Amino acid sequence: MSESWIDNLKEEGGVRPRRTLAEEAADNLREFILLGKLAPGTAIPERDLADALGVSRTPLREALRLLEIEGLVEYSATRRPRVADPSLHELTQYISVLGALEALAGEMACIEATMAEIAEIVRLGARMSKNSSRLEPLEFFQLDMQFHAAIVEASRNEPLIETHRQYNARLWRARFLSSQQVDRRDNTLAQHADITDALQRRDAKATRRALRDHLKSTIENIARIHSDDADRAPED
Repeated sequence: MSESWIDNLKEEGGVRPRRTLAEEAADNLREFILLGKLAPGTAIPERDLADALGVSRTPLREALRLLEIEGLVEYSATRRPRVADPSLHELTQYISVLGALEALAGEMACIEATMAEIAEIVRLGARMSKNSSRLEPLEFFQLDMQFHAAIVEASRNEPLIETHRQYNARLWRARFLSSQQVDRRDNTLAQHADITDALQRRDAKATRRALRDHLKSTIENIARIHSDDADRAPED
């Protein structure tokens, strides 16, 4: 008896893990924070939030812990949750480390990546470019993060991949705001083209330089956002 149907089932019909209530609650809160519907420093009342999301306090607290790991939520001295509000200095330090990690990953990917992995990175970049004007802000940002994650994963260095994941999670909101600036989307696409071009040529030096330049421009953009916010802040 042919067992080809079993192979097909493995590829297409496998039972996917169910998402927990905590993960779904974290998804909703993450989107609200990224889109600015919950401003930095905003207190998060657990009881009201649990009622709004239709979950009990237990999965809500698990969701908040997930977002704390990502750097989107922090706790006061009295253990009350609030939306994280990192300083420009803190963000700059994190992005400097992230830039070094991505530059190293790109250099290693030039050596370790398969043709299929490089093709997937190019595909993600092309998808962003082709649909740029039609993509919603969150969709564009998610593709951007997939693009960067694919490069890091192509390094095939597990400690590097895990360290990058931890640092990148803490910068999600900052990178999201950076990517949504009027002049930023075109810059992002142009820099992605430089990165994919260097990767396809397996030019480690050029890939490293392109990724560092890309993250450097992110630092400059976030500094501009903080400066604009300070200018708009009401005087005492």
